[in-house]
Amino acid sequence: MDHIYKMKIQPILNTMKNKLPSLNYLFVFLLLAAFGIDGCKDDPSGPEVTDPDEAPEVSVDRFSDSAGTLFRRSSNPTLPGPDEPINFDQGPFITQGYGPAGEIVEYYNFDVLSTQPAPIFVLFREGEDQPVDGQLNIINVLPGEEGYNDFWHVHKVTVPSGYTANTVTSMADIQQRGFEIEETDMLVNCPVVPEGSTANKRFTGEEEPGLIRGWYKEQVVYYFSFEEKALSPGGDGSVPTSPIYVTFNINPDEEGGGPPSGFMTEQDSDQTHNVAATIPTDDDYSPLWFVNIYDNADFDMVSDLTSAQNTDILAEGAAIVNCPIVSVMP
Repeated sequence: MDHIYKMKIQPILNTMKNKLPSLNYLFVFLLLAAFGIDGCKDDPSGPEVTDPDEAPEVSVDRFSDSAGTLFRRSSNPTLPGPDEPINFDQGPFITQGYGPAGEIVEYYNFDVLSTQPAPIFVLFREGEDQPVDGQLNIINVLPGEEGYNDFWHVHKVTVPSGYTANTVTSMADIQQRGFEIEETDMLVNCPVVPEGSTANKRFTGEEEPGLIRGWYKEQVVYYFSFEEKALSPGGDGSVPTSPIYVTFNINPDEEGGGPPSGFMTEQDSDQTHNVAATIPTDDDYSPLWFVNIYDNADFDMVSDLTSAQNTDILAEGAAIVNCPIVSVMP
């Protein structure tokens, strides 16, 4: 405020000082000091709305060595480059397997993840029970950064009743403004991907298969949303898991074995004998899977959960992977 006074207000007052009665002079001084010479309040740090259509977009790389585990460009140069669109509707990103009762299921493969979700911030105006219309949700980590997860713990942010959408575009801005933040009991599965990426399958027809925009440190970020089952964090705040039983063309204890060799499939088919212990209609379903590897010598005997559990298990809990089921057929 002091620099505004020196640059704009004081010269005007000096000119008017000898022309106005003292009372009017005092009135003008107070008026200018309070509102500025253009009649608007002086608030150089005041709210500015950012148009997402004109904001810079963040670069995303899911296949760097820091972001990927099963899918790394350093070991598979055919994977899309940094910030290049990814087609998840083709191999190796989509798999056909079995459900617990022998159902045919399809699921996406979004790589290895932690059970510790990251926060996502959803803004609500004071006194309202729906998110601010038009406001993009806010995240603070990207694939490859410490603490990133496709699974997000929803945090409700309460903003003033007169708040304008997209005035706030970062977690730092939320904290600086001192808005109230409340942890909810909701988890969402929203993998962050490069713009233009596609994953068109969903378990229900009510789910939106397209990309959703959000804010990351004042930049626009893109992510999918999988809503086949409502998820809540466990008592320790972690993402719940569910078992899956898988087998590979080469067993993991052999040279070149495990994931690099690919899932074993039926001849001339994409059908694996991987078995998910739960599907989205089950109460204990989770798309974050606890991977158990069985001997590929038992491949032919596996057709459901019971038969998978009766195989020779070579490794329990070999990985924890994000694999949302997107179709189930009897």
